[in-house]
Amino acid sequence: MDYTDFIQMLLEDMESPVSSGEKNIIRFREPRHFYACQDRLQTLHLRYPNMPGIQVSDLLEAIIAPFPVSSRLMSKYHDDLIIEEDTQMQVHTLVNNKVNQSPGIPYGVKQIQAPKAWSTSTGYRIRIGVIDTGADYYHPDLRQSLAKGINLLHRHLLPLDDNGHGTHIAGTIAAANGPDGMIGVAPRAMIFPVKAFDNNGSAYVSDIIQGIDWCVRNRMHIINMSFGMKTKSKALLDIVGKAYTAGISIVASSGNDGKRRSIDYPARYGQTISVGATDRNRRIASFSNRGDLIDIYAPGDKIISSWTRGKYHEMSGTSMATSHVSGSIALLLAQNPDLSPAEIKELLVATATPLRPRKGQSRVVHTGEINAYRLLREGMKRKNNPS
Repeated sequence: MDYTDFIQMLLEDMESPVSSGEKNIIRFREPRHFYACQDRLQTLHLRYPNMPGIQVSDLLEAIIAPFPVSSRLMSKYHDDLIIEEDTQMQVHTLVNNKVNQSPGIPYGVKQIQAPKAWSTSTGYRIRIGVIDTGADYYHPDLRQSLAKGINLLHRHLLPLDDNGHGTHIAGTIAAANGPDGMIGVAPRAMIFPVKAFDNNGSAYVSDIIQGIDWCVRNRMHIINMSFGMKTKSKALLDIVGKAYTAGISIVASSGNDGKRRSIDYPARYGQTISVGATDRNRRIASFSNRGDLIDIYAPGDKIISSWTRGKYHEMSGTSMATSHVSGSIALLLAQNPDLSPAEIKELLVATATPLRPRKGQSRVVHTGEINAYRLLREGMKRKNNPS
């Protein structure tokens, strides 16, 4: 492969005026080609520091090109490259209402019996990468819960939340403001906001890839992914697999379409823990995707949590359910840090609370709603009596 020629063609594509907003993920069939091209790109960046936006993912061994790649380049290097269009995805939220005061311990946190688990574990020192819209670092309930993280959209800035969704997720996972504010599932866990989504709650697959890459390199224990899309992505699957192999539990929301036999990606990938939503009555929420592809359910209907500017909002969606699961896994890992992602998934299902059927529902659901207290009890048994 002629690396200089390839990069020259890439730079020409970058400078070409185009009408479409298409972006591409370029992967190499042989890792040595990636590393050689990466070295050339780094040399160019040193020589031309203002050269715009070609990014790389070391973990995926990919180049992310924020512009269309020409047919000329694809034709010349089709034997060396795998090129995938960079598609968009959205956060999984339906409803958003203002709330005037803190919920204290929200109903979802109580429903999964997290307060009963706090005498055993509060999630101390567990690191959770929340790939989302950022977080409100000034919210009184989150000041003790947020680490620096990263802003993938503006790398020189803090990952501040300009949407609200990421702050809501962070609050359910790990808010920690005692009697005066809200308490999340794992109040002593540490959240690392990874801002990949813009103020409209939109991101590209390449942003998620870079977010997962960052989480692996910075040794997260859990990745919370409260978003999805309808189309599959081989590049996203591969990097999810790499995070899973690195021992990270990846918790993903299933989607809000009320489908019975289909869920969104990346929750559909077997390496993730796919989450559906329940309501206050421990029934599957009407909006939630459901069926055999769901690993676990959690409260996701009318969930009150933290919001930007120190406020609170009520939101519904499988996004909200996912944050309850991430917090519960943090409680478990603080108590039993040697558990693998596969063992954690098996424990979630084994200790789940059975769901109540909806009217007219006759089919047995193969999994239930997460129960943090039972999860920790079973986790302690496994720790004391390893097989």
